[in-house]
Amino acid sequence: MAALTPRRCDVRLSLMADKEDTPKKQSDLGLRLISAVILGPLVLAITYWGGPAYSLLILVAAVLFLWEWFTITGGLEKPAAAGTGFVTLLALITLSYLGSPEIGLAVLLAGSVAAYLLAGAGRTGRWVAEGVFYSGLALFSLFAAREGVSGLLFSFFLLFVVWATDIFAYFTGRALGGPKLWKQVSPKKTWSGALGGLVIATIFGAGVVYAAGAQNIWLWALLAAGLSIVSQAGDLLESAIKRRFDVKDSSRLIPGHGGIMDRIDGLVAAAIFAVLIGLISGGTFSDPIAGLGLS
Repeated sequence: MAALTPRRCDVRLSLMADKEDTPKKQSDLGLRLISAVILGPLVLAITYWGGPAYSLLILVAAVLFLWEWFTITGGLEKPAAAGTGFVTLLALITLSYLGSPEIGLAVLLAGSVAAYLLAGAGRTGRWVAEGVFYSGLALFSLFAAREGVSGLLFSFFLLFVVWATDIFAYFTGRALGGPKLWKQVSPKKTWSGALGGLVIATIFGAGVVYAAGAQNIWLWALLAAGLSIVSQAGDLLESAIKRRFDVKDSSRLIPGHGGIMDRIDGLVAAAIFAVLIGLISGGTFSDPIAGLGLS
């Protein structure tokens, strides 16, 4: 038998590692597909129904998002501050549902400050306050976007754009490879994947609203591109937070996907961005998307 030189040994070990990783990757991909097939239609159905069911869905998602944020950043070690954060989310959705979104946002701001003080006003306190405020903004944005005049169409549009970005960025990146998007934060993401997700999500989003009979398709397409970019930025933000605290997944809640943060990081960023632009453009707290002039 030929002697194993260091180079030959390295090659053999690399091949062995690839063989060991392949079944695991295939298994993870299978779990991701099964979870998506189950959860995707359920989310779409509840979004279509709207009302209390939708409000409960996004409240549960926001609470789990905040819980995972606290788990990663150490916020759960400050139970009074963490409890204040969860109560703040409940108060926000209740006030928004009852038609007082402005008061709900004021409560969010006050709750974030209170959580910061209760956590000791130090580094952990900052992370706690940021988590409460970010998850609260996401909760408000998802609720307000659905409640507007074009709420159902926009909510479906938002979901499909974010999902298409995530799916096609993954497969385009795997197929084409190339330079890394931001290696220090997310080593697997590539520029080819980011651009592939952006282009296909823009086309996909425009196709969805065209099929629904919407007007100003070019404006919808421009919005889809912006939401796709912000969605990917939200994904990178979560990756940076996890890398900061040396965490791989936000939790193991969803088989093959990780936690809620891992699944909706792009969605919450895109929703906040859309609502913010809508408000700046003349929308109201009750219907921020009206400010985008899509209808």
